Amino acid sequence: MHPNPAFRQEPREQNLAFARTRGFGVLTVNGPDGPHASHVPFLLSHDASFAELHLARSNPIARARLPAPALLVVSGPDAYISPDWYGPHDQVPDQVPTWNYVAVHLRGTLEPLPGDALQPHVDALSAEHENRIMGKRPWTSEKMTDGAMPRMMRMILPFRFVVTSVEGTWKLNQNKSPEIRARAAAVLAQGDAGAQAVAALMRDGLQAETR
Repeated sequence: MHPNPAFRQEPREQNLAFARTRGFGVLTVNGPDGPHASHVPFLLSHDASFAELHLARSNPIARARLPAPALLVVSGPDAYISPDWYGPHDQVPDQVPTWNYVAVHLRGTLEPLPGDALQPHVDALSAEHENRIMGKRPWTSEKMTDGAMPRMMRMILPFRFVVTSVEGTWKLNQNKSPEIRARAAAVLAQGDAGAQAVAALMRDGLQAETR
């Protein structure tokens, strides 16, 4: 997490809502030879006290000594910021390049779940994301031929990540004046999808400050 408190003012609820919507992150635990990391989809519980996920049996994290402390990193949009976007040098001198981004860190404990928790987990996970897709009937595991789903699930194991703390960084030039931030956002809005997403967040922040 960025040490500047200007980038860490968003409430816990906003950080959790971001993590829940993303539903994908990097899970890390310490191993005997160093950190292990896996990119995993997850499903955050309604009260955000835990997240459920699954790992391949061969994954080093799945074979680690659990329960164990773990970190789940959830990243959002990011974009490079050029100092030229802040305005003319004679008006905004001595600026340097930076990077704007959003990231949420969930800290907690990773623990294995019993095998009978796997089917409900994968069904709930797919339902969460299928229901976000417009224009089609949601896919369900019932569409699989007999025996196919159990055969595939033998390759994965269910886990629970018990959340003990939530930290978020929303680095969106809050340490600059509103005028400078608006100029940078205007340029970002002409960029790729990631830059446009950062621009939208910057503008949302500016609007919130004027309410």
